[in-house]
Amino acid sequence: MASMTPPGQPEARAATGPDAGHAANEAATEAALAAVPREPAAPLFAAPPAEPTAETHTLPTAPFAVRNTALVVLAALAGIYVLHWAGAVFIPLLLGLMFSYALTPLVNRLVHWHLPRALAAALLLVAIAGGIGTLAYTLSDEAAAMVEGLPAAAQKLRRGLEGQRHQGPTATIETVQKAATEIERATEDGASASPPPARGVSKVQIEKSRFNVKDYLWPGALGLAAAVAQTTVVIFVAFFLLASGDTFRRKMVRIAGPTFGQKKLTLQALDEINAQIQRYLMVQVFTSALVGVATWLAFRWLGVDNAAVWGAVSFVLNFIPYLGSIIVTGGSALLGFVQFGSFEMALVIGGAALFINSVEGYILTPWLTGKASRMNPVAVFAGVLAWGWLWGVWGLFLGVPILLAIKAVCDRVDDLKPVGELLGD
Repeated sequence: MASMTPPGQPEARAATGPDAGHAANEAATEAALAAVPREPAAPLFAAPPAEPTAETHTLPTAPFAVRNTALVVLAALAGIYVLHWAGAVFIPLLLGLMFSYALTPLVNRLVHWHLPRALAAALLLVAIAGGIGTLAYTLSDEAAAMVEGLPAAAQKLRRGLEGQRHQGPTATIETVQKAATEIERATEDGASASPPPARGVSKVQIEKSRFNVKDYLWPGALGLAAAVAQTTVVIFVAFFLLASGDTFRRKMVRIAGPTFGQKKLTLQALDEINAQIQRYLMVQVFTSALVGVATWLAFRWLGVDNAAVWGAVSFVLNFIPYLGSIIVTGGSALLGFVQFGSFEMALVIGGAALFINSVEGYILTPWLTGKASRMNPVAVFAGVLAWGWLWGVWGLFLGVPILLAIKAVCDRVDDLKPVGELLGD
């Protein structure tokens, strides 16, 4: 008879012999596993259980951040102190490095004309030194005349200010001055009417020492000797750097790190520093020369004495951002008042100097440098003041090239990119 299987149920097959016992055992095992309650499955990417420790709380990270900030501040202060303390060493080195950057294209041109690099560097430095000496000798007479006329100019300026003061009504400062004079006179009368000193007490009177030229000759000679020594060091540093070519650049790339990425980053930073400083110095020399010539022509047309000296002063001070133009404008306005005795001419001469420096600073220099070399004016002004405080006059000259080098390095280091963004325009 055929066995009847209910619909929806699998057809059961009869097992005989050993297969019947094996099937029975598997059925019993499945029934036992089904009866055991199952725990929920763990997630696939669950973290391993934490090992038991004596202390399970975590330490806050704020003290570590404060400690790192304090170390950075202390390191910065130590670096500033070292720069200030060793300024006599760093200043000639940086000046020589800056001159080598500026003169490298000219030396490369001479080398291209089949001259040895050392000979090309020596000839170029000798030519520049000879040109500066010739210009100084040419302007020495006018500069001496200007220095000799300073006392008379000061007296004329004082008389002019007193005349302008007495033309108007009596000011408050004059009243205060009169009161101070009366008080001083009354004090002198009281001192003269005071009783004589007691017996056994000697009267001491302090007299001012007379002016002695010898007291100023020795410090002046020492300052001149120090200036000559620093100039010699700068020339030798520039010569050695120009004669060596790209030797130091290759060495810095070689010691930058073992990986190709570190060497590439160092090479990019050095190329950027080289390009930025060369472009900046070439633009500064060109624009400073234009400012000097324009100042000389304008002052000569206005009838200013020693116009060539003022042109040379404008050329030199134009290398100092912002402060140089302020000094030239104020000095030329004072010169106009001293020479012509009127505020109108002072305003005209000062306005002419201000116009020349404004055209150079706000139109010509940004057009020549391009967008890539521009920096934040506030950062440049603050940086120039900081380096001027650190190294004096030389810091004013070196401030912008140092900031350009710092920006080139910060733009390529991830942790220092905010500083590069702050310095950029």
